[in-house]
Amino acid sequence: MALKRSLVPQSVYRRQLAARLKGLRNAAGLTLTEVADQLEVNQGSLSRIENGERGTTPVLIRALLDLYGVEDEERRGDLLDLVRADKEQQKPWWRKYSTVLTPTRYDGYLALEAGATHLASYQPMLVPGLLQTEEYARSVISQMRKDLTPPQVESLVRVRMERQNNRLSGDAPARLSAILDEAVLRRTVGSAEVMRDQLRKLVKASEQPHVTVQLLPFSLGAHPGLYGPFVILTFPDPTPDLVWLESPKTSVYLESPENVDTYADIFDELRGIALDPSETRTRIAQISKELDQ
Repeated sequence: MALKRSLVPQSVYRRQLAARLKGLRNAAGLTLTEVADQLEVNQGSLSRIENGERGTTPVLIRALLDLYGVEDEERRGDLLDLVRADKEQQKPWWRKYSTVLTPTRYDGYLALEAGATHLASYQPMLVPGLLQTEEYARSVISQMRKDLTPPQVESLVRVRMERQNNRLSGDAPARLSAILDEAVLRRTVGSAEVMRDQLRKLVKASEQPHVTVQLLPFSLGAHPGLYGPFVILTFPDPTPDLVWLESPKTSVYLESPENVDTYADIFDELRGIALDPSETRTRIAQISKELDQ
């Protein structure tokens, strides 16, 4: 399976802008060479803008729209809004944590997550970061990242908590569909008390209309999710879905339709065989009681 190893796009808005500009140019029947000649701009720069590799300016966008014959003010305004939004996203809230994020491209994932409308997460071993309590997150990070100092661990814990505030709160939260293997709930992370708090948070979060949590019980035996964890990110049209895969040293994303469809099929199959949300909450409550014994 081919993995995408270039840097993760830093702005979903840039990807949307790129797709729309390319579509408008094709509709106008113009080549990149013709556009570059008429506007007296560098063809390579135009190509990188259309590929989402670099941003642009309102001045150039207006010139392109004039050349492509786009006169509708609403359409022009939408594209200019994407330029402004892309510029704003170049100053993300997580930049102050860059020293602990960059080594595994976690900052790249945050950029993608910030623009996603739906996150489909499968986790066979750990509670998804968006649903972790602070103590659970601290235990996980400190044990999995032995290379970090205590202050760096705390920085990543703060990042995780800010992610939750930014993505699952507010007027337009992302939809989160989380499928967990039963091992996630049976593995004692930190202590029994930490796990009890974590299980309570899972139940509370799953009661929100934009969050769905489902459990794959041990009784199912082998299933397609045993390949490992993944997240499918869905964005506003026309930006295509992506799959994010994380590993200890680096992380990659898959963007080909074939790869994304494969993971989407796996997620759909897991969703079909998992306990429904109500049954999941009941099972979580049962496991929580067992911790008291």
